[in-house]
Amino acid sequence: MKKAVILFNLGGPDSLENVEPFLFNLFNDPAIISIPSFIRYPLAKFISKRRSPIAQNIYREIGNKSPILELTEKQAQKLQENLLKKGDYKCFVVMRCWNPRASDIIKKVKEYDPKEIILLPLYPQFSATTSGSSIREWNEVCKKENYVVKTKTICCYPTENNFIESHVNLIRKTIKNLENKNFKLIFSAHGLPESKIKKGDPYQWQVEKTVEDIISKLKDENLDYIISYQSRVGPLKWIGPSTDEVIIQYSKEKRGIVIVPVAFVSEHSETLVELDIEYKKLAKKNGCSFYKRVPALGIEENFIMGLTELVLQKETKKNFVSSVMCPDKYVKCPCLTIK
Repeated sequence: MKKAVILFNLGGPDSLENVEPFLFNLFNDPAIISIPSFIRYPLAKFISKRRSPIAQNIYREIGNKSPILELTEKQAQKLQENLLKKGDYKCFVVMRCWNPRASDIIKKVKEYDPKEIILLPLYPQFSATTSGSSIREWNEVCKKENYVVKTKTICCYPTENNFIESHVNLIRKTIKNLENKNFKLIFSAHGLPESKIKKGDPYQWQVEKTVEDIISKLKDENLDYIISYQSRVGPLKWIGPSTDEVIIQYSKEKRGIVIVPVAFVSEHSETLVELDIEYKKLAKKNGCSFYKRVPALGIEENFIMGLTELVLQKETKKNFVSSVMCPDKYVKCPCLTIK
């Protein structure tokens, strides 16, 4: 039986000219800015035009475009290779804010004609602004196309064993040969406005669960760690502490910094520029003894194996698969539907 696996990611501009339309798609998403469309549309136009020159400078640092599509396609290829050992599977990549979009990929999925579809966000921790937005768009496109196929959704996997093991392996490799053991291990995740969390988004709680499990497997290292949040924009209050403030604090103590992108599974502007260039400069400026960054998971063997096992799960209640059960207060998380 043919099955299609849809891998969701945010996407990124494929040229400097497309930075502004990419940003417009991002800020015009109702999951990002939750206001009526007749206000959101002109606001998104304004924000994207204003931020475009800054963002273009960021992408100039990494070859004038985002590498995320190519890297996601490599993940899809590795996952498909694993799945083909178990059955007739085909993986498709869908980006939320740039190409390829859901409206384009659904045509290829129709041509493949699967009997079942598995939706797999490449966001381990669920947020309505990321996984939720991508899942909603896919369902809307299917409805518009009058395309009905049995569909299973993998909403989140913040504590999936292989995902955790992948992080543990990469952290161990990074710190293995450090002569100076006086460092702060910083788990940096993309931030969210505090208002989103108060409305029931489980993202922060799930990030904390991820880190808790990673540290549990690294307990023999006796690591001094902290969770922080990066990429804060706009006037709203965001969840914290912020990564830049944490880096300044521990750099001033003349400690080393080892930073882990705990919610990003692919290298992109937030890792290659924000973490590798901007925050490294910030750390050095404030006196840190050394600065190391743990790689994003990419096609690390354990991570791909974890995705494979999630797809292959058969015993599900209703249509959602999750490796964590959110407390009831997180009303936005689909994993509540499988209790």
